[in-house]
Amino acid sequence: VQLVESGGGLVQAGGSLRLSCAASGSTFSINAMGWYRHTPGKQRELVARIISGGGRTNYADSVKGRFTISRDNAKNTIYLQMNSLKPEDTAVYYCHANDWSGNLNYWGQGTQVTVSS
Repeated sequence: VQLVESGGGLVQAGGSLRLSCAASGSTFSINAMGWYRHTPGKQRELVARIISGGGRTNYADSVKGRFTISRDNAKNTIYLQMNSLKPEDTAVYYCHANDWSGNLNYWGQGTQVTVSS
């Protein structure tokens, strides 16, 4: 499975961005996809996740009410709509997928999101 992200950039606080992640390859094996973010000096944290079957989602407390994860099954693509962005949202955002066994994890190359105050 290959994951390709797009949509990062620079935005002012209070603004919005939408990230996209397109999966290719053995997409039938994917159980869940999501977004993680990493800031230097901190651990990589889960931002949002969506399960393939049923579409159940979960979010980090810090983004609830501001970020929305969604998917387009026909395009094997997930999206992260980020509204009301804050400077503390600044990070490299990584797309992630795992297979049904939970043993295989796939990562995108990362996309930088910078929120200026």
